[in-house]
Amino acid sequence: MTERFFLYDDMEQTKTRFVSFMGEHQRYDLALMQTDRYYGKKLVLDIQGGRFAIIGQDDLEEPGYLEEVFKLSDEEAAELRDFLYEVI
Repeated sequence: MTERFFLYDDMEQTKTRFVSFMGEHQRYDLALMQTDRYYGKKLVLDIQGGRFAIIGQDDLEEPGYLEEVFKLSDEEAAELRDFLYEVI
């Protein structure tokens, strides 16, 4: 058996916020993880959809980003974007 080569293997304290809210178009169940690893961005996990992304203010302003990452319609992404602007 060959020795495993790690690029990194770090342990880090994180702050996680679990939030669930009902929008006009769907329910959102999210985990928002804050860590020092991602340069001020947050790891946003869509618990029901099984998708995640590292998101900062710049990502929220990128057209079509949330739609693509979380596989949302324009209306659903607008709801999520409005919420994320408040917490990121």
